[in-house]
Amino acid sequence: MQHSPGFLALVNEAKKHIREVTVAEMRARLEVNPAAVLVDVREDHEWQAGHARGAVHLGRGIFERDLERRFPDKEIELILYCGGGYRSALAAEAAQRMGYRRVASLIGGYRALLMAGWPVETDAGPGPAPGVPAMAGRDSGAAP
Repeated sequence: MQHSPGFLALVNEAKKHIREVTVAEMRARLEVNPAAVLVDVREDHEWQAGHARGAVHLGRGIFERDLERRFPDKEIELILYCGGGYRSALAAEAAQRMGYRRVASLIGGYRALLMAGWPVETDAGPGPAPGVPAMAGRDSGAAP
């Protein structure tokens, strides 16, 4: 998808103010802090087609509206992802403006998770994405 210049300018500005993490860094954070939450900010239809095992869904369209209700503790560690890392950057910046201090955006988003072999779930249930091997140590059926 070709993104508009205005959208890219917003994303690039947001990225100056947020922390971004790679899949490896995300994995390490989730292992060190089991209370950290992986949040999928994609649209409902994207979530239903497949999402990271153990993630919670808080779509970008309702993110700011529902964030405090879903996560009242502003000290919680949140790792946000979208399709490619743009919408999650905007959501991470919004979360920070709302007082959340431990927020990061996943570089490369869901595509990066798939490339790394992260376990996914769909409406059909858990398992690796089609054609993508399950990540070693994370395919036990337990949430990452």
